[in-house]
Amino acid sequence: MTPTNSISLLEFGQITVGLCGGLAFFLFGLEQMTESLKQVAGKSMKRMLAKLTSNRWNGLVVGAFITAVLQSSSVTTVLVVGFISAGLMTMPQSIGVIMGANIGSTITAQIIAFKITRSALLLFAIGFVLQLISQRRYSRQYGLLLMGLGLMFYGMELMKIATSPLQTYPPFISLMQQVENPLLGITIATVFTALVQSSAVTTGLVIVLASQGLLNLEAGIALVFGANIGTCITAMLATIGKPSEAVQAAIAHVLFNILGVLLWVGLINQLADTVRWLTPVSSSLEGMSKLAMETPRQIANAHTLFNVANAFIFIGFAPLLAKLVQQLVPAKYPAVWPRQPKFLDQMLLTTPTLALDRVRLELGQVGDIALKMVRGCLPVVEGGTSDEVAALRAMDDEVDRLYGAIVTYLSQLSLETLVTQQSELLSMYLKIANYIENIGDTIETNVVEIGNDRLHHELQFSDTTQKVLKSLHEEVCFAVDQALKSVVSSDPQLAAQVVAMKPQINELASQAHTHLAMRLTADQPNRLVAFGLESDFIEYLKRVYYFAKRIAKLMREIDLEMQGDTIKNVIDNSTKEGLNF
Repeated sequence: MTPTNSISLLEFGQITVGLCGGLAFFLFGLEQMTESLKQVAGKSMKRMLAKLTSNRWNGLVVGAFITAVLQSSSVTTVLVVGFISAGLMTMPQSIGVIMGANIGSTITAQIIAFKITRSALLLFAIGFVLQLISQRRYSRQYGLLLMGLGLMFYGMELMKIATSPLQTYPPFISLMQQVENPLLGITIATVFTALVQSSAVTTGLVIVLASQGLLNLEAGIALVFGANIGTCITAMLATIGKPSEAVQAAIAHVLFNILGVLLWVGLINQLADTVRWLTPVSSSLEGMSKLAMETPRQIANAHTLFNVANAFIFIGFAPLLAKLVQQLVPAKYPAVWPRQPKFLDQMLLTTPTLALDRVRLELGQVGDIALKMVRGCLPVVEGGTSDEVAALRAMDDEVDRLYGAIVTYLSQLSLETLVTQQSELLSMYLKIANYIENIGDTIETNVVEIGNDRLHHELQFSDTTQKVLKSLHEEVCFAVDQALKSVVSSDPQLAAQVVAMKPQINELASQAHTHLAMRLTADQPNRLVAFGLESDFIEYLKRVYYFAKRIAKLMREIDLEMQGDTIKNVIDNSTKEGLNF
């Protein structure tokens, strides 16, 4: 066997090292590019999220955009699960987003199919200079983006160089010819993608092999189909231990991708002919050189055409697919107590804009419990049984549990690369969490003690006193309600209303104290004890209002540009679905 058609052990080692090294550069560059895109496009993602509740077509566009930025359909699935749980979208609308995610995942293939690998180091150099000399953080992110892109192309070039000896290695050429069998190609790509948990890696390797003339278009299409199925494994793994909504979203992803492949597996030749017709060809080249020049771009175009066509074909059946998924995985609603963090997901920590948005929703959940404590404290103080007093105290355990989860999540998020506005928002959300926890502690420690003392002394508040306390209590409840709504909806106008209530709260508290002073002469057992408890309750209600006012003031400080002017539209729908207090 001559050197032209055999590969020594040393050459095989060099091929392996070169391939692995190039793949490492490619993955590192892809990660760097993605991280920079998250910073650059973070606000755009938040603006587009507001359109999720409109219709499935908007969901399709949003899903494509977010996945193009995040380069992870799994993270997009996590977002979908959260929005379903929050009542911000229905299952059919979520399927639109999942379909869009498949379109967004084709962007990587389009980028790496460009014939600019020899300019990789130039891109890296330009990006390095840009991030080095730029004074603005966002400008430096553009530099890092170019560096990531350069590393991707450099990795592609290294893999191309490493695999070049395989062009004359008969066993490998024979193996590539067998991949032309669609079922074999789909199986190989499915298994490989499931192992590496990245369809971008599979697509990159397919394009590298195609650029060597080792793959024809039909074989490349079969491998791309397999990558589409294999990427579902990541989404399924992400649902382990998660609520049924997460499993439903992942199953919808799996069904859509498998049905899409089944629809086209018998039409690979027709798809290939269509792509050849749409893609420019090199008429001056022949044989392996022609394949190497044309096939990479054709595979990228086939990948895009396949996913776009599937989205448009299946989106009309989104309601039916949603019903099928809901029948396969019935929703299980856990008991209300004890509550667990509902919106905090570790996968979103690397995307600070979206992670902070989840903290905002989680603040709404812990605020909901604190508000229930405030609303329930007056009946417990006036006439609650010992069991009702204990139940009110126990509610603070739920507040503490969610508060701890939020603080831990924000601590983890603070370790990520944050822009100034994100750091400021993180700090404000931490303070808001503290104030909500203080509201719960005030009820649990002070107000509950009043209830116990009333039971111990067998006191009864007079009807007139109950009426006076009720007026103050209702206003404080309203203030807390509006303050928490201002957090969940990012509405500074609601926050301003809470701050403006201070004179009214003080006036009602003053009237209540005057009433209690006039009742000191009343002929009632333990009148002084009752007076002390009633006076303390008024002061504790004022303290609760103080915390609500501090929350409202923080919300007024949050720059509307930083928050994005998008959230209001989303939350208007969410409050109708159950997030209203």
